[in-house]
Amino acid sequence: MIDYSYTLAPNDGPPVGLIVLQTDETIERDMRRLLGDAPLYVTRVPSAPVVTSETLQQMANEISGAASLLPQAAEFSAIGYGCTSGTAQIGPNQISDLVKAGTATKGVTEPVSALIAACNHLGIKRLAFLSPYIAEVSGRLRNVLADADVQTPVFGSFAEEVEEKVVRIDGASIINAARDLCADARVDGLFLSCTNLRTLDVIVPLEAELDIPVLSSNLVLGWHMAQLAGISFSGLGRLR
Repeated sequence: MIDYSYTLAPNDGPPVGLIVLQTDETIERDMRRLLGDAPLYVTRVPSAPVVTSETLQQMANEISGAASLLPQAAEFSAIGYGCTSGTAQIGPNQISDLVKAGTATKGVTEPVSALIAACNHLGIKRLAFLSPYIAEVSGRLRNVLADADVQTPVFGSFAEEVEEKVVRIDGASIINAARDLCADARVDGLFLSCTNLRTLDVIVPLEAELDIPVLSSNLVLGWHMAQLAGISFSGLGRLR
């Protein structure tokens, strides 16, 4: 055997991390689209195929372990936890503590804190809220938003509990539901909830039709991660 010497290439800069639900088929491609060439490392957290308050709460037991599977030598600038309803159920502060218990990072965010920050950035106080999930699951998030002075006076849902169906709700269904929900509604923004819902391609056409900002879980999460990490963000619509 011949031993060879080598030199070390420079680091690409502080990476960002993403904790993805086992059942999510959408968020990884969306984040790579939104964050471009940023070094992004992904881990998965066990999650149930059916979404209820109980199954969302169970993920609290798994988040630190999932975070610990990210590269431990990396000094993360930000880590995102990719579950909107799970964050509302567990709580943003606890999510942050659980992630930091698993790995070192300068910042932690999730779709709830990201949505509130985006609403403040755009001056949104009244959101039309469209969710794939049952009212029990969505109600918790609406209460969290109300506590942050963001009202959701109109609420619509596809009333679906099964994640493998949520991911296949098509763009036309989302556009039609959003159009109906916002008809005659006195709102200054629309939120499409759920990281597994395929929303990025409907944001620009919906904004053109409704003439209000349209936000989604993955859009606001990518934007907020970029803000925390100080990296470029490939925005869509009015969120830049």
